[in-house]
Amino acid sequence: MPALRKTDIVYEEEKAKPFLKWAGGKSQLLPELVERLPFIIKSKNYIENYIEPFIGGGAFFFYLKNYFEIEKSFIFDVNRELILGYKTIKSNCYELIDELYDLQNKYLACSSDKREKVFYEMREKYNHQIKSFDYYNFTKEWIIRVSMLIFLNKTCFNGLYRQNKSGCFNVPFGGYTNPKICDNENIEVVSRQLQNTEIFCADFSESEKCIRKNSFIYFDPPYRPLNKTSSFTDYSKEGFTDEDQKRLAKFYKLLNKKNAYLMLSNSDSQDDFFQKLYNGFKIDKVMANRMINCNGNGRGKITELIITNY
Repeated sequence: MPALRKTDIVYEEEKAKPFLKWAGGKSQLLPELVERLPFIIKSKNYIENYIEPFIGGGAFFFYLKNYFEIEKSFIFDVNRELILGYKTIKSNCYELIDELYDLQNKYLACSSDKREKVFYEMREKYNHQIKSFDYYNFTKEWIIRVSMLIFLNKTCFNGLYRQNKSGCFNVPFGGYTNPKICDNENIEVVSRQLQNTEIFCADFSESEKCIRKNSFIYFDPPYRPLNKTSSFTDYSKEGFTDEDQKRLAKFYKLLNKKNAYLMLSNSDSQDDFFQKLYNGFKIDKVMANRMINCNGNGRGKITELIITNY
């Protein structure tokens, strides 16, 4: 495994990277996470059983897939749109690439005013489908819907994903000059890296069924907001409250008794909330960049926590 400098990761050609830009993504935190991997994993470049109960954009997952041999992996998320994307790329990446290629060509041929109109028409259509869409039984509509998801992610403001309480995507138009809507090379590599991975749309607690001795589990839950105005936890309509954080801490302690290796990241709130919840475990403070904020003055270095049981 190549050594990492404590800078943002630059993904090499033929290495998988997240197919969506995801608020709270871990690309800039990767050096700190890799540095804290269990010694047995770093020494052998091998993970027998990997579980990620909040997959999100999957930056850490894809890094591990690129540089480590992983015998079996399991990924979870409650966001059904996101999981639809992972499942579709795993099984139907070339059909998805065709859809994205057509969307990209048509969009880039439009004037700037027309592009904005196309964006809002696509967003309206995407949201209109929510109540009637079948997220459980594959049809060709999965491919079309995932292409819409990726299109909206690549062309919306700040390239982020956010839902309101009704589950509707509500990010406005971004107005980028030349967005890369169809990244066919990466989608192909992501599809290959997902082949020995089981994918679940489920609460983090469902991951317990996949855990056995010496499993490595990385928890990346929606971060607890640092203050009342900094909240950005709506990656799914369910949100993630302090009660959910407490429920997760109980789950972490349960898995600790199963002789699994556990790593968790979260915000460094000033009230010692996590220090109390995870008392007795190793808690490291690390510097990280706030990557997504509607106010440019709100971006910059902050401290985050990495909590391990080894």
